[in-house]
Amino acid sequence: MGNARPRPKRLAAKLLQIRTQLDLTQEVMRLQLEYGDSPSAAGHISRFETGEREPSLLLLLRYAHLAGVPVDVLIDDNIDLPGKLPAGWKLSSEGKLRTHSIAKPRSRKRL
Repeated sequence: MGNARPRPKRLAAKLLQIRTQLDLTQEVMRLQLEYGDSPSAAGHISRFETGEREPSLLLLLRYAHLAGVPVDVLIDDNIDLPGKLPAGWKLSSEGKLRTHSIAKPRSRKRL
């Protein structure tokens, strides 16, 4: 059918790096991304990380939010993920990631 659109060459490696830096299993990553409604959907996470499948744009946005990076960091092969993802993520008692140590910005007083 027509030409296939270009695919980011480093996307799969970046998705794997996000999951491993967050120290999550594929099943927990699936839950964090709110992807799929069955444990078998965790297999898709594996296929995203090997490059066999490409996540939807909305799922890429969820990955970016989870990693605390702009989505273009995931898509652009010329941009590396930070060596350490933003600190402050911790699993809540419900099994969801939440921030716990990221300070809120102070409001500036106007003179």
